[in-house]
Amino acid sequence: MGGSSMPENAMLEFAVPVVDLSPYVGGGSPEARADTARRLDDACRTVGFVQIVGHGVPDAVIEGLKGAIDAFFGLDLDVKKGFRAPPRINRGYTPPRSESLSLSLGVEAADRMNDFFEAFNVGVPASAYPGRDLPADDYAPNLWPEELPEFRESVEAYFAEAARVARTLTTVFADALGLDPGYFAAFTGHSLDVLRMNNYALPPGEVVLDGDLTGMGEHTDYGIVTVLWADREAGLQVLGQDGGWHDVMPAEGALLVNLGDLMARWTNDAWTSTLHRVKPPVVDGAIRRRRSAAYFHDGNIDAIVSTLPSLEGTGTPYPPITVADHIRAKLGGSREGVSNPYADREAARVRAAVT
Repeated sequence: MGGSSMPENAMLEFAVPVVDLSPYVGGGSPEARADTARRLDDACRTVGFVQIVGHGVPDAVIEGLKGAIDAFFGLDLDVKKGFRAPPRINRGYTPPRSESLSLSLGVEAADRMNDFFEAFNVGVPASAYPGRDLPADDYAPNLWPEELPEFRESVEAYFAEAARVARTLTTVFADALGLDPGYFAAFTGHSLDVLRMNNYALPPGEVVLDGDLTGMGEHTDYGIVTVLWADREAGLQVLGQDGGWHDVMPAEGALLVNLGDLMARWTNDAWTSTLHRVKPPVVDGAIRRRRSAAYFHDGNIDAIVSTLPSLEGTGTPYPPITVADHIRAKLGGSREGVSNPYADREAARVRAAVT
């Protein structure tokens, strides 16, 4: 499944660190918080992915999310397609084979949308930030299925918990980078946050397992940080510093966290926005169902992100960019096949990877 030609001992050395977030969730001592910040800093510099425990998300909320995912994706395809939105609006239903995430990097390796996952997105609407003149497409209203009366409550409960975890993480980030405690709050007061619920499953019937079958193409996440709940099923792979792809499965009760491109820009790649992909979870010739829910904490649409002065000397700084320009270029690639002019560093890593 790993798909890497790296030596076996190199594969065995790869691991996603586990970090206990409870000192920041439950009022830990300064020493405990400093240890958490140090461990997170190390994970961000070496892997770009981390498993967090002690996050405080109640089991009942996660069970509610899982039930909502099952209920929605269990609907007939024609019903689900009724919740489609235009590509520029990051809401609603995405059918299988209507996106190609690798194109968000400007990697023109595919001539068609080939990722076989289906998804349902909800986000923060403009009404959540009264008094602000925010672009309607970026802060669009959500599409809630009336056929599922418990869906909205369950999803909103998890959304609120994931938002709390994401903002807790940016507090840890500030400590780890030696910044003022509220540094990132200035960039996230009306953050463009989205929860994407994914279902990796194909319709019943014969499936041809060829090289073109992709669960979700290689990509980096777009924003500041991603909080991911995922089934303990095979499929997720992370590109290691050895240039090979490595299988990742969350530990029991852990959430996976990875950095997005905006954090890589802030830190001038001292912290890694790690490439990852989802391969078909094939067991005995059949594709197993896999579910996940990614909370993307992306920052204010009008925020300008540029390399932190303390890290400008570690390499060629990224040019400043607004969150709006960055996110729209990424979505334009994945959803509409429009070449992304800002993703040259990420695209180079894809091309250099061992497939």
